[in-house]
Amino acid sequence: MRFILLILFTACTTVALAQADRKFIRKGNIEFDQDQFQRAEIEYRKALEKEPGSFRADYNLGNALYKQKQFEAAATKYGNLVEKDNKPADLNRFYYNLGNAFFENKKYKESIEAYKNALRNDPGDMDAKHNLQLALRMLNEMNQQQNKNSQSDNKDQQNDKKDQQNMDQQSKDQQKEGNDNVPRPENQPQGAKGRISREDAERILQALENEEKNVMKKIQDQKEHQQKSPLDKNW
Repeated sequence: MRFILLILFTACTTVALAQADRKFIRKGNIEFDQDQFQRAEIEYRKALEKEPGSFRADYNLGNALYKQKQFEAAATKYGNLVEKDNKPADLNRFYYNLGNAFFENKKYKESIEAYKNALRNDPGDMDAKHNLQLALRMLNEMNQQQNKNSQSDNKDQQNDKKDQQNMDQQSKDQQKEGNDNVPRPENQPQGAKGRISREDAERILQALENEEKNVMKKIQDQKEHQQKSPLDKNW
């Protein structure tokens, strides 16, 4: 008889905890819909205190963190959910939002893999397809910019090495000719042979800055015209 009572008591306690969990989730969803994301986070955390294994509370907490631009923390939440669940519908939802969190952190490689996994669990998810294409484009542009910067750095290093060689050679020539103590005309810089003028250097730097601005403007224009599909709704 005592054994039966213990089972009944445990069951009733579980129901009470589940009801408390749902109550806090409902409150959190109300706050979320009113763009009160920090308050929503608090309610979802209360729900998790009542039921630590609640997929719904964990997922909605991830969304609240995402909306507060805490993308790393949100990605951790979604990632944990992916490891716990195996239902295709849920996994599509988790991977999709994981991809969005990675995208916002400019982790385009990781976002691409997340969107692919979302599509593996729901091949008809058009939002995931759209975001996958955008992430691929952004990764390609980022790689192109990095390659361009790398080539520019290598060119600068070569020019610096060449300038140093010219200066070393000039110093040797001056020592050989015994002209170290010869007065120089006013405002004539020493070691000017083989170096560009200040005006030329400023013009080159300005051209590089303008080119970088044009690249960034192009990327921004593409982002404005091809916005990422929105975060999946709360549970």
